[in-house]
Amino acid sequence: MNAVTDKKPKLTTSAMIASIASEGQRTQAAPFGKALVELAANRPEIVGLTADLAKYTDLHLFAQAYPERFHQMGMAEQLLMAAAGGMAKEGLTPFATTYAVFGTRRAYDFIHQVIAEENLNVKICCALPGLTTGYGPSHQATDDLAMMRAVPGLTIVDPCDALDTAQAVPQIAAHPGPVYLRLLRGNVPLVLDEYDYRFELGRAKLLRDGREVLIVSSGILTMRALEVAQDLAKDGIGVAVLHCPTIKPLDEAAIVAACRQSGRLVVVAENHSVVGGLGEAVAAVLLRHRVHPAGFELAGLPDAFLDAGALPTLHDRYGISREVLGQRIRGWLG
Repeated sequence: MNAVTDKKPKLTTSAMIASIASEGQRTQAAPFGKALVELAANRPEIVGLTADLAKYTDLHLFAQAYPERFHQMGMAEQLLMAAAGGMAKEGLTPFATTYAVFGTRRAYDFIHQVIAEENLNVKICCALPGLTTGYGPSHQATDDLAMMRAVPGLTIVDPCDALDTAQAVPQIAAHPGPVYLRLLRGNVPLVLDEYDYRFELGRAKLLRDGREVLIVSSGILTMRALEVAQDLAKDGIGVAVLHCPTIKPLDEAAIVAACRQSGRLVVVAENHSVVGGLGEAVAAVLLRHRVHPAGFELAGLPDAFLDAGALPTLHDRYGISREVLGQRIRGWLG
């Protein structure tokens, strides 16, 4: 199947396509799609597959540039993953895109058995991670990290912004094995260029330092953590931000070094349930290395089915907006 048109019906609600950017924030359009098109120009083995969601994962740019290397699999996520695995066995490097809830919940067995068990070179790129849509639990992938962390040998990447996403694409393509990427699509915020940042697979980066609080974060919560750090600095509260774009394998050395600084409250902030995500991974690292911070808190989504609605309201309600995250940290400091 090589048709380049999407059969997905036109969406009429803003809940699905809502932007995660704050008002007036700088953005870049389709960083994943553009980076993949650029990379594939000199990598003929790269192919693109999707489950009827090319437009909504920015893979339509790849389809337009390389129609003979694009495969529309229809609304069949299990087939998507099985076909990607088969292509990888033939020496291709498939980038398979869908929504995170469909790629993980519907196709988990195929990722585990077909792709990961044989360590196949498939890049699974899934949009709408965590609470980045207002459509409710059917589309909110608040459990994807918990599921994917349990798959042996699967590398997991959770980029913060457009720069992170674009720089991650060639590195996950070069990585010899399966990768799960939490995909930011559409008009994606741009923040990390202000911090002399470069993505390195498997490495965490200290974006700013501070004496009172250390926020260990991934994904869009790094963007929120940086905003909160700016807000708290006005009150004389120093906040360090350690960005962990690679969830697995986790950069344990960087986490331990940052958390060993005495007297700091450690807060793990993530766009995921507090069950099974970055927070529990960091807690396990600190326990194994016998690191005892002054305090330790999880700032993630609750262990619950979340409501549908407008994203700003939902981010406030569930504690991951700039304002509410800042209030929570102030409360933890006492």
